Amino acid sequence: MVETIFDLPVEKQIFYAVLGFSWTVYLWEAYLSYRQRRIYRLTTNVPQELGKIMDSETFEKSRLYQLDKSNFSFWSGLYSETEGTLILLLGGIPFLWGVAGSVMTGFGLGSEYEIIQSLVFLTLATLFSAFTGLPWSLYNTFVIEEKHGFNQQTIGFFLKDAVKKFVVTQCILLPVTSLLLYIIKIGGDYFFIYAWLFTLAVSLVLVTIYADYIAPLFDKFTPLPEGELKTDIESMAKSISFPLTKVYVVEGSKRSSHSNAYFYGFFKNKRIVLFDTLLEDYSPLNKSGEPQTEQPETEDASSESKAKPKNKKQGCNNSEILAVLGHELGHWKLGHTVKNIVISQMNSFLCFSLFAVLIGRKELFVAFGFNDSQPTLIGLMIIFQFIFSPYNELLSFCLTVLSRRFEFQADAFARAMGKASELYSALIKLNKDNLGFPVADWLFSMWHYSHPPLLERLRALGSIKQD
Repeated sequence: MVETIFDLPVEKQIFYAVLGFSWTVYLWEAYLSYRQRRIYRLTTNVPQELGKIMDSETFEKSRLYQLDKSNFSFWSGLYSETEGTLILLLGGIPFLWGVAGSVMTGFGLGSEYEIIQSLVFLTLATLFSAFTGLPWSLYNTFVIEEKHGFNQQTIGFFLKDAVKKFVVTQCILLPVTSLLLYIIKIGGDYFFIYAWLFTLAVSLVLVTIYADYIAPLFDKFTPLPEGELKTDIESMAKSISFPLTKVYVVEGSKRSSHSNAYFYGFFKNKRIVLFDTLLEDYSPLNKSGEPQTEQPETEDASSESKAKPKNKKQGCNNSEILAVLGHELGHWKLGHTVKNIVISQMNSFLCFSLFAVLIGRKELFVAFGFNDSQPTLIGLMIIFQFIFSPYNELLSFCLTVLSRRFEFQADAFARAMGKASELYSALIKLNKDNLGFPVADWLFSMWHYSHPPLLERLRALGSIKQD
């Protein structure tokens, strides 16, 4: 069998190597998920060490939620892998490139307009991806998330949001792609340096404008009202010389009851964003905590999103929010954000350098059905998505390990600010609110978890609290 494979033409060897590696990764991921599902199925009682931080009702809810998510992930992953395999085996990529060419011909444009054909191809490919992914996204939102009390969207809101995301994505993706292809075309021997610098500039611009101009297209951002919390946040930022300019609350509750917080911005223009679901005194999901009479449902009430009564208060109190932000600011103070950007750009430069070496290899194009042409966009897809896939898997694992290390360091920073007990209780609350399951298979968590498991973080915080 091995000898037969090595007797094949080099382009066939490349094709089957890509296909084989893709299925190897899928089977490895499926095995890891199987190990974790066994944990979900068999761990039906709260472990003794968790008895003081998690009640049996919440434990069971989180177990069932994560089990449903894992089962869904298995079937969606199998579909995705099967779809990708069929696209490769049946020549879906050259077929779609041909369709894009036919569209060009209909407008009187020939193959010399490669960049325009590339944009048509990209639009068709993203449309295909959007339509094939829509049923899975609908099931995840309106079956799994709905069943476990997280979904706050109506079908109408979801579909309108999906269309808006697609349009905004195309408005960014198509101009950026056309400029990148143009740079590669005219860049000469050093095009990879210009291409890397261009993608660096684009990424910095997007990070800068995202929360101010793009995110508000989907969610409502309002300044955090004046009060004790805002004053304390500003004081904490000032104490570590964090150049905070604004604090926003984003209306995440109209989509989901999951919670989050982050900061963004460069240099002296930093902003903090808090999800309303994170704020115990701000979340609309807590406003129904008092007894209420049943209200009849109307079509108007479901036009945008639906508020669901909660029996328990969601989110963190002010002291816990400050502890969470102390953790987030720790990432900034310890240089984690800058380090991640440097790693990302070093990787980007390496990939573009290798792309420059490989783009002239005709056998790479022939392997995927392009016998008579070597479109630059297709070369980018083949090399970055397929040829680099082993490297990408290794890099992803290394970044996951590094991320866990950064999380421990950020926890330690918040702890050094005197917020260990508040962060301890905040982590427990957030885990309960998001139905995180606190028991993990060691191999699954090692490969997948960018954040340390809850118990490991609590132990690290607890050991210092005792000191």
